Amino acid sequence: VGISVVVALIRGLVRRRQTTIGNFWVDLTRTTVRVLLPIAFVAAIVLVALGTIQNLHGFTSAHTVTGTIQKIPGGPVASQEVIKELGTNGGGFFNANAAHPFENPNGLTDFLQIYLILLIPFALTYTFGKLVRDQKQGWVVFVAMAVLWIGAVGVTTGFEVAGNPQLNSRGVTQQATAQQPGGNMEGKESRFGPAASSLYASSTTSTSTGAVNSSHDSYTPVGGAALLGNMMLGEVSPGGTGSGLYGMLVFVLLAVFIAGLMVGRTPEYLGKKIQSSEMKLVVLYILFVPLVALGFTAASALTKSASSQALNPGAHGFTEILYGYVSSANNNGSAFGGLTATSNWYTTTLGLSMLVGRFLLMVPVLGIAGSLVRK
Repeated sequence: VGISVVVALIRGLVRRRQTTIGNFWVDLTRTTVRVLLPIAFVAAIVLVALGTIQNLHGFTSAHTVTGTIQKIPGGPVASQEVIKELGTNGGGFFNANAAHPFENPNGLTDFLQIYLILLIPFALTYTFGKLVRDQKQGWVVFVAMAVLWIGAVGVTTGFEVAGNPQLNSRGVTQQATAQQPGGNMEGKESRFGPAASSLYASSTTSTSTGAVNSSHDSYTPVGGAALLGNMMLGEVSPGGTGSGLYGMLVFVLLAVFIAGLMVGRTPEYLGKKIQSSEMKLVVLYILFVPLVALGFTAASALTKSASSQALNPGAHGFTEILYGYVSSANNNGSAFGGLTATSNWYTTTLGLSMLVGRFLLMVPVLGIAGSLVRK
């Protein structure tokens, strides 16, 4: 759906003096049949070859060396894993998500999952250049996305690899050795370590994925802040499948409008004048998510019954609440694990945040497309 919406916006920029921006069902069908399913089919086979399980079993009983019986879960994990990453959805077949060895058994599967997460959002910038018949425009957007993503990866990795300096005085070894990868290993899988975990976390929060191979709640303060910042940008580095590109194009229209006012000429983008009707819709797009995320966070922090659901008191507990609403409103899905979000208040307000972030943002985008196509 996101890809269909961004293609409609691009048609609004390209077409001249027309009244239509395409057929949604045609775009949706072509995207699913020609892009998503073929890639998912091949990538699922690769995941199975690399060790991710794929079966129709329930639980297999195994007798342990201590004489007890262990229930080993099965299921169609590889096929579901590919779909969740390729469509930047998130979640996981198991509660431990991509930290579970049946979902993500080794470094190669970890790399493939990150590749699938970033594949379509970055590739759509090339599609954008082809559709507007100016490949330089596509590369400009690609570079902007890449700089933001690389910056977030660098900050998160740097602080997670360095570890927690407060532990050094306690005699805890955080140096990389033959027995351990070093750095901040709290909440991380030993087979990935802080570097691969940071790359995965930065990629999922830079897109609208929400899949995790480590506990974001256990990251260092700056590392966790970088993950939160990725989502607060509106997930445009590179963002979701389609939603990342149309979010970035909305920022482009805003930048073009402000720059045009500063130099005293009529703002234009790709030959289309950017005027008040488009800017009103741009402002709505930009304000919807902050109003919901920050508004519900403030209400939760001020309500004792809601604030008490955060595991940690003080600043980190506030961040757990803020992360929950920012993640929901930006269609991400990852969480700081310290927030118990099962009360009526949280299930209702987080659900409303999801509805706004996933659906309401499409309305001004399609409105902008409809306004531009007539020019």
